[in-house]
Amino acid sequence: MTEIDLNVDAGESFGAWTMGDDAALFAEVSSANLACGFHAGDPGTIRRSLALAIEAGIAVGAHPGLPDLAGFGRRPLAQTPQEVRDDTLYQLGAMYAFVRAAGATLHHLKPHGALNTAVAESSDEHADAIVRAVREFDSDLPIIAIAGSRLQHAAERAGHSVVAEGFPDRAYAPDGSLARRGTPGAVIHDPELAAARAVRMALHGTAEAIDGTVIEVRPGTLCIHGDNPGSVATARAIRAALERAGVTVRAF
Repeated sequence: MTEIDLNVDAGESFGAWTMGDDAALFAEVSSANLACGFHAGDPGTIRRSLALAIEAGIAVGAHPGLPDLAGFGRRPLAQTPQEVRDDTLYQLGAMYAFVRAAGATLHHLKPHGALNTAVAESSDEHADAIVRAVREFDSDLPIIAIAGSRLQHAAERAGHSVVAEGFPDRAYAPDGSLARRGTPGAVIHDPELAAARAVRMALHGTAEAIDGTVIEVRPGTLCIHGDNPGSVATARAIRAALERAGVTVRAF
């Protein structure tokens, strides 16, 4: 029987501002990537989201981003590789403090937003910086990286555990990168369409790009974006479709 991890980006509220329904999403997934306070999240949000994840029995990962609360970490910022290494290590430490205090285990790391895009598409040096930070923190902590990305290759070069990620709720460009946000159709809001894409990736290792091209996507984990409208319905549809297809949803 095929198994796949279903992860969600979560813990992305901040102060009085609420983003996503963590409790409802955690009931449908097998792992959560919790914001570490740079692009979203704050100490109280981390504590509350972590408690919900532990209660749901799902794996917990750190979700570091660029220092950009106003832009939700999705605006490109000019950072040196050293700054990326330092910021990643800092955010790992913040998340680990709460995880350890709760008696839980930190399961993985996954970059967020514009940081993830940069280490996927444009900079081997920044990808290496993230791998270096993770290895300095814990050489056994897996990294989730966009399938085929520079970050995946950087982790593989270092002999570090890496899990390739697919995105059923995002469209792909013909070259296998994610279609830019703002492009018509870049975010998939139809839960049944996202579910069909998830099953196709899990069972066949392919996806249809935004222009109709069939591309290879062989993920070990599938991501749901918790900040999308209708994300709970999308998560439920994806999990149900995977299970109907004989795919077990389980943390890697």
